Order: sequence, then C-alpha cells, then structure tokens
Amino acid sequence: MADDDLHFSDDELQAALDGFEKEFESKGPGSGDGSATPGDTGRDADGVDADAPVADGHTADHQHTDEHGDDAHGTADSAETQGGFDDELQELIGNKAKSVALVTRLASAELLAAFCQISDIAARCIGSDNGAVAVLKSKNGDAPEAAARDLTTVVSGMAVILAVNRADKLEATLYLQGEAGEQFAPPIFFASAPSFVEDLMLGIVSLDDLARDGARIFDTAAMDHDQAMAVIAKHTRFGRGKSSIQ
Repeated sequence: MADDDLHFSDDELQAALDGFEKEFESKGPGSGDGSATPGDTGRDADGVDADAPVADGHTADHQHTDEHGDDAHGTADSAETQGGFDDELQELIGNKAKSVALVTRLASAELLAAFCQISDIAARCIGSDNGAVAVLKSKNGDAPEAAARDLTTVVSGMAVILAVNRADKLEATLYLQGEAGEQFAPPIFFASAPSFVEDLMLGIVSLDDLARDGARIFDTAAMDHDQAMAVIAKHTRFGRGKSSIQ
C-alpha cells in the first residue's frame, strides 16, 4: 500500500468525526451496550438528581446558622479555656494569689461583710467562735494588701490579720490603722485562727463546701451601702460619746 493511502484528507477526517458523534448520540437506554447517558442516572446535565427533593432556603440557612453557632460555641469554649490557663499561670508565678483571707476578732460575719462593703472590698464572710473571716474575691497584684489597709483605715481601731497564699507561699501579716505590722509564721497563725482557715488557705476546702456543711456565708455583693450601714447600726451600741461593737 502506498504511503498516500495511510493519510486522510481534511474532508475525510471531518466526515469520520461526524460519524462518531452521530453514533454516540443515537445510543439510548435500549441500546444494550451498558453505556450511561445523563438520562439513565436520573440526573440532569448538571449532575443534579431530578427525583430528589429540592431543599428550600430555610434548610440551607439553618445549616449555615448551625455551622456558625458551632463556631461561636467553640470560640467561647476556647476563650474560657485560655482564661483558666492564664489564671493558673498567674497563680503559679505569684502575680495572683491562690487564696486571701482577712481574719478578725469580730463575732458577726454579717457585720464584717458590712464593713467590707463600705470599704469597697468584695468578699464573702463566714463566722466562727474565734472570729469572723472575710475571703477576698480580688486576688491580683497587691489588691489583698490594699484591702487590708482600706478596711483598717475605714474601721478605725480594728485589727486584722491578712493571710495570703502566693505561689504556695503563705504569709500572715497584722494590719492596724492602715499600716502593716508584725508577721506571723504559718504554724503560729493557724494555731490562733479559726479551724477552717488553714484548709481554705491551702485549697483543701472552699466556702461552698463550708456552706453545704451548714455555715452561713454573707456576700458583700448582696448588700448596698445603705443596707451595710443598717447592719452596722444594728450591731453598734452608742453610749456617752463612745461606741462599742457587738
């Protein structure tokens, strides 16, 4: 065979392609060759199932909202976890105290809460036979020392012992008239403090644990200035130019 017989002219090549195209289009569901066309699968030319129910806009919006809701929830959880980690880190390095208590000789925890309220100190107070104790909420930086100074300045003549646990190091310092005084070794301090103070300072128990055991807790957040003054008046007797606290 001559080499020229192995080549197609342009017209012959086009005719052959047209023939293949017509043969392909002529094959249908009954052709028996197993070839699938868009109509065979129940899908249109875009690949969409013609028999499948069409989701309305509400379903798509709901899915979109759920996805964003999950993202927001995950972000909130992440922020909370990060906040807890930061608090623990600050406690480990001593920038934030693990526990803070003001130990007094006052007989009434309610009265101590009132004194803290008028001194702008956020605390939860609990009573005992050895005196009332204020567990401070603000534990960052020098906030515990500032609270002891403020309380003994506002309530002139009242002495308190500030107990602070920073980075597992306990310090107990006497405050009077807004000034820091004598420091006490932990064993000496715990020997004279209410029995639950040591467990509170070491994190063995919490105020909530004590409340469940029947102790009454007075929160400064539960009273305003006028209520605090009413509590103070209830516990105070006025005599000849002098007053005493019950």
